[in-house]
Amino acid sequence: MDTGRIQAALQRFEDHPGAAIEEMPKKMRADHRPPSAAPFDTQAIEDGSFVAKKKSLRTQLHVVGDGGQVSVEDQLLAPIEENDRPERLVDELVYTKPKEIDKAGLQRAALAEAPWSDDYWPIYRGMLGCRYADPKFPGRDAEWQDGYDYVKQHPAPAIVAGGDADAIDRLSPSEKYDLLVGDAAGTLTESMWMTGQGYAEGTGTVEKWMGICHGWAPASFMLPCPQHVVTAVSPDGVEIRFFPSDIKSLASLLWANAAPAMRFIGSRADDKNPAVDENGRIISQPAFDTNPGTWHLSVVNQLAGKRSFVLDAQFDYEVWNQPVYSYEYAYFNEQEYRLANDLEDGTVNRGAFTEDRFRKYRSKKMAAVVGVAMQLGYIVESSPSHTASHTPEANNVTLVQYLYDLELDAEGTIIGGEWLHQAHPDFLWTPPPKSRALTDADQQASGAWSIPGPLPKSWQSAARLASSYQRPLAKIVEALITAARG
Repeated sequence: MDTGRIQAALQRFEDHPGAAIEEMPKKMRADHRPPSAAPFDTQAIEDGSFVAKKKSLRTQLHVVGDGGQVSVEDQLLAPIEENDRPERLVDELVYTKPKEIDKAGLQRAALAEAPWSDDYWPIYRGMLGCRYADPKFPGRDAEWQDGYDYVKQHPAPAIVAGGDADAIDRLSPSEKYDLLVGDAAGTLTESMWMTGQGYAEGTGTVEKWMGICHGWAPASFMLPCPQHVVTAVSPDGVEIRFFPSDIKSLASLLWANAAPAMRFIGSRADDKNPAVDENGRIISQPAFDTNPGTWHLSVVNQLAGKRSFVLDAQFDYEVWNQPVYSYEYAYFNEQEYRLANDLEDGTVNRGAFTEDRFRKYRSKKMAAVVGVAMQLGYIVESSPSHTASHTPEANNVTLVQYLYDLELDAEGTIIGGEWLHQAHPDFLWTPPPKSRALTDADQQASGAWSIPGPLPKSWQSAARLASSYQRPLAKIVEALITAARG
């Protein structure tokens, strides 16, 4: 962690809290390359409309125990709200006190195997219908119509009939899947392109931010990473090579459209410009987003339990639906605005906290407060490729720094907190452990598939049925991953 940068940020907050709280958290790639480009256009970033656009993805998640929007009254409270409790997200809430966390040596942690990077398979490029390995396929600056026209002018059946193995390699993931399951109509591929057509005809354009990151993010840690090329054959005996990127795309689509109910915490406000107080602190409770206490307990308990979760940051147009990989943090003393040597040095008793900018929002149960500077590591998207082997180095890790404080009660338990900047994590979600994304058609696929042999006939018919609902068969996806791991 860059302690100099943390101290400078604390100094800015002490001197000019209203300006400092509006600063975007600093980011950097773990490999020191620049962060990924924002998928939103300049106008959406400048007018703040990206907030509502990202929120629209929330409606695609089926949430455990959620019949819709959770009603939350607007109130000036810093404590953790009912819809924001960490036990609604984490697999096991073991640690609730900073002393317990420190004793367990959990001021830093990283998953043994990082979630895998993948594309968000944007709709404007045809989703899984994108021939990403074809050098003649329109690039990322092209529009939906350009890509659609290209595949119509160079149809997959004609390419397969030509018998050129390299050309078949360059087919899109969905075209390879249609070939594998013996679907001459190309149902899955056609459905990929028709999704974009609906937007193109309705609004005249397909926005470049739209895709299936809500499927990639959970798939990246719920399914093992495909590591090698898998060769299979179609019912007609055509050899098909599925590269790791092809298999990842199918896994992402499966989890986008056939995922189980998710655990979810956080409020859902669409306000682009929420009201703030004299210190720049948001005063609308739904727009306050995930409480810092909830955030801290969720990160520590879930990663200590060796499982990831997905975060979104409402005010950050570069981040939405990203799987978490690592964290480390240090304490700071908020009364003196300086980095602390340890927990005791950073803790300020309520009576001694004369510099509290957020006094009127504090819980009546708060006995003390401690500042936290956390550096979070999360996985971001990558461009698909015909790389034959996936290595850990292919995972794109971005680091971001968050500043907040934790309210402690008389027992030292975390009961809430305050953010020192507006751009902080919004809602958090994760599938329950050991859950599967499963299509209704999977139960019709009987018997076993022995790769590289052709699919059993029952698998073929089940897969074609699932394709009509934009779902690859879970049994096929999981079998491909197993083969790609071997």
